[in-house]
Amino acid sequence: MSKKTNALRQLDAFGVEYDIIQYVYDPNELNLERIAKDNQLEIANIFKTLILLTDTAEPLVALVAGDRALSLKKLAALAACKKVELAPLDQIQRITGGYQRGGCSPLGMRRNLPTFVDARALDFDKIYVNAGIRGTLFGCAPTELMRAMQDFAQIAVLSEK
Repeated sequence: MSKKTNALRQLDAFGVEYDIIQYVYDPNELNLERIAKDNQLEIANIFKTLILLTDTAEPLVALVAGDRALSLKKLAALAACKKVELAPLDQIQRITGGYQRGGCSPLGMRRNLPTFVDARALDFDKIYVNAGIRGTLFGCAPTELMRAMQDFAQIAVLSEK
């Protein structure tokens, strides 16, 4: 990988060991199953970075395993708001400080947004998360990812089958 992203710089700043996986990004087919298969990974180990808005338009981030669906109701309860919904695609870059759909990382945004990581992440020795650019994932221990996210992230039960 020729260019370090802000997310990878943040991992470096915390001394987190990680590996990089690059894959072919297809904007017409954001298919985690294909990415997992092409890279000999389990889809459950790849965590989607979802950008959401509360009912008062406050942004949130949720990390959910690729084989699970985010429970909006559970996330709203955790965020102490009435409801949450996925941010409109045309607002993602503004909210994240430059990340694009298919390239959002929970690390390296312009400002640290409240981030909720599905508790299922702790079931794995290593999880893979977007590195802040389309076509690149980083893999690290979930506990190390949480350490790099400092106090703006928390582990919670967010998903449903």
